[in-house]
Amino acid sequence: MLQRVREAYAKVHGQAAPFYGVAAAVAMTVPMLVGALSGHAAQGSMIALGAYLVALRAPEGPYGARARDLTAGVVIVAVGAGVGGLLSGHLWPTVIVVPPLVALGVAVPRIGSTAGLAVLLSAVRPPSADVLHVGTLELLGGLLTAGLLLAPWPARRLRPLREALSESADAVAEALDAVAEDVGAHDAEVLDAVELADPDLMAVTRIPDWEARRRAASESLTAARATYALYRTGRGRGDPTRPERLIDALGRVLHETVTLQAVLEAAKNYPPDREWRLDTQTAISALAARLRLLAGAIATAGEAPLGREESAAVRRMGRTVEQIRRAGLAGDEDLVAVALLAQVRRSIDRIAGEVASARRVVAGGLRIGLAPPRMPDTLDPMPVWDRLRRAVRTRSPTFRQASRVFVTAAVSMALSAALGFSHGHWMTITAVLSLRATYGETVERLVQRVGGTAAGSAVAAVILTLAPGQTVVALIVFGFAVAGFAMRSVNFAYWALFGTPLAMMLLDFSTPADWRTAGERIGLTFAGALMSFLAVRLLWPAGHLERLPVQLERLLRTHAGLVRTTADVLSGERVRLPHDRIVAAERAAEAVAETRTRLGQERLPDIELIDELRRSVAAAHRTRDHLIAAAKLSREKAVDTGPIPEILDRLADQLEEAAGLLEEPGERDPEADTPAEELKEELADLDSHLSTLTRRRRAEIKAGVGRDEPTPLRHALLQVSGTRYTIRALRRDVGTVIEASLEAAEPRP
Repeated sequence: MLQRVREAYAKVHGQAAPFYGVAAAVAMTVPMLVGALSGHAAQGSMIALGAYLVALRAPEGPYGARARDLTAGVVIVAVGAGVGGLLSGHLWPTVIVVPPLVALGVAVPRIGSTAGLAVLLSAVRPPSADVLHVGTLELLGGLLTAGLLLAPWPARRLRPLREALSESADAVAEALDAVAEDVGAHDAEVLDAVELADPDLMAVTRIPDWEARRRAASESLTAARATYALYRTGRGRGDPTRPERLIDALGRVLHETVTLQAVLEAAKNYPPDREWRLDTQTAISALAARLRLLAGAIATAGEAPLGREESAAVRRMGRTVEQIRRAGLAGDEDLVAVALLAQVRRSIDRIAGEVASARRVVAGGLRIGLAPPRMPDTLDPMPVWDRLRRAVRTRSPTFRQASRVFVTAAVSMALSAALGFSHGHWMTITAVLSLRATYGETVERLVQRVGGTAAGSAVAAVILTLAPGQTVVALIVFGFAVAGFAMRSVNFAYWALFGTPLAMMLLDFSTPADWRTAGERIGLTFAGALMSFLAVRLLWPAGHLERLPVQLERLLRTHAGLVRTTADVLSGERVRLPHDRIVAAERAAEAVAETRTRLGQERLPDIELIDELRRSVAAAHRTRDHLIAAAKLSREKAVDTGPIPEILDRLADQLEEAAGLLEEPGERDPEADTPAEELKEELADLDSHLSTLTRRRRAEIKAGVGRDEPTPLRHALLQVSGTRYTIRALRRDVGTVIEASLEAAEPRP
C-alpha cells in the first residue's frame, strides 16, 4: 500500500500549463476584486464561480476545437446555474436532479462533470429571488474565462498543428534511429543478462526497441491527422494542403522505414563478404538527423535551419552497394545477398526522396486557410441517443461506469440531506469525481485527493481565519488558481492541494469560515473517499473482460482482411495497400491493448491473461509491419511471385478460422484439416522458387544479358529475396496472434 501511495504522488502525467493557470486565475480574481471593492462580494463570487467551472474543462487541441468546447461549457454552466438556483434551499429535489446529470456527464464526454457541478454548487448557495440573475452572473464568468483562454488565437492559431507535426517528424526520426542502431549491432544477450538501474547507462548499452519506436511514430502521425482534421472543418475537398502533404510524406517515410527494417533483418541471413553495415548505418542516421532538422524548423515556424537537400552519406552508401552488386554479377557474391542489399539501397533512396519532399513543403511554409467552423456531429441528438441505447442494450463499460456514478451520487446526496450536513456537497464531489473506471485508477485518485484535500483544507482554514479582508483573499485566490490550474496536468495531487482551498474561498468568499468548517470538510472528504472505494469494490464489474472475446475476434478478422489485401497487391490485383485497412487493423489492436491496461488496474489482476493479451497485441503490430513491408517490396514488376499470394491466403484462412472459434466456440472439428498443413508445403515451395530464380538469373547473365538491364527475372529475384524472410516472420507472428488470442479468450474462474 505504501508503494502505491508513493507512486500516486510521484507519478507525472503531463507538463505544466502556466498560461492556462494565469488565464483561469485572472478570470476568477478580477470579479472577486471588483466585487470586494464595490461592496458586491456575493455577485463577484458568482461570476468567479462561473469562471472556475468553465476553466475546469481544460480544453485542448486547435483553438477552433477549444472554442467549441468552451462555448458548450459556458452554455452548460449558465443553464446549470439557473437550475441550481431554482433548487437552492430544496434538498430532496436536488438529490433527484443532480445524480442523473452527473451520470450523463460520464456517458457524454462533451458534457463532462460541468453540468452536475454547476447545478450542485449553485444549489448549495443561499436562495436567491432572482434565479435568472444568478445564471447571468455565472454566464459572464464563463465568457470571461473563454475569452482569456482564446485570446492568443490570432497569433498562435497554428501552434497546436505545428507541435503535432514537429512531434511526428521527431517520432519518425526515432524509428529511423532504431533501425540504424540495429544494423550490425552487437550481441545483446550478454548485456540483457545484467540488470542496470541507471537509465543513462541503459540508453547507451541497449539497442532501441524498434517495435516501440515504430508504434510511437504511427500514433504520432495519427494524432497529427486528427489535429489537422480539426482545422479542416467546414472546408470542401480540394487539392491537398501543405500540412496534408507533409503528413503524407512522413507516413510514406515511416512505411518505407518498416520495409527497410524487414529487408535488413533478412540481409542478416545472407551477409556478403564485403563491409557495408557502417555506410548503411551512417546513411540511415543522416536521414534521421535531417528529419530532426525539419522538426525544429516546423516548431519554430522556419527560424531553425532546414539543412541541405542532398546527403553525402546516402550517396556513399549507394556506391558501396554498387560495388557489391558488381561483385555478385561477377560471381564473387551470393546473388540473394546482392538482391537484398539492392532492396536496402532502394528503400534508403526512397526515404531520402520523401525527406527531400517534406523539406520542400516545410521550406514553403505550412500555410492553411481560414474556414467557418462546422458544428460537431455529437450535437445531433439522434447519434447520441443511438449510442446511449446501444450502451444500455450491451451493458457496455461506459454504461456500467455511468450507473455506478449515478448510484454513488444518489446515495451520498441522500445521506447528506438525511443527516443535515451543511457542507455535504464535499462528500458528493469527492465520491463522484474520484470514482474511476477501474479499481487501480480509483485508488490512485483517492490517495491523491484525500491527501491533497486534507492539506488544502487546513491551508484554507488558516487563510480564511487570519486574512484581514476580502481583497487579500482575492489576491490569495489568484496564487492558488495559478498553481492549481498550471499543475493540474502534472499530477492530480497538486490540483487537490491547491484546488481545494481555491474552491473553499470561492464558495465562502462572502461568508466567514473557521477551523470547524475546515475539519468538517476534511471529514466529509474522507467519507466521500470511502463511498467511492466501496462503490468500485461492491458494485458491478466494469465489463471489460466480458467484451474481450468480441475485441479479439475483431482483431483477428481485421488482420485477416489486411493479409488478403496484401495478397491482392502481390498478385497484381491492387496497386497499393489501402491506408484505411491498416488503420482498421491498428485500431482493433489498440482496443485490445486498452482492455489489457484496464484489466491490469483491477484489484487482483489476472497476470496470465494480461501476458497473453500483451503477446497478441505485440504480434499484431509486427504482423502489420510485415504486411506493409511485403506490399512495399512488390513495387517492382515481377513475372512470377511464386507461392507468396497463396501463402498469404492460407494465413488469412488461419486468422478467419480462429475468429470463427471465438464467435462460435466449440464448432471446430479437431480431426479436420487446417490451412496450416497447406501452408507448410507452400513455404517449402517458396524456398525452391527462390533457388530456381537464382539459378535462372545466373544463367541469364552468362547468356549475355546486360548486368544493369531491368529484366523481369531480375525484378523477380529482387522481390522474392526481400519478401522471403518477411513471409516467414509473418507466419510466426500470425501464429502468435492466433495462439495468444485463443488462450486469452478461454473461460476463466
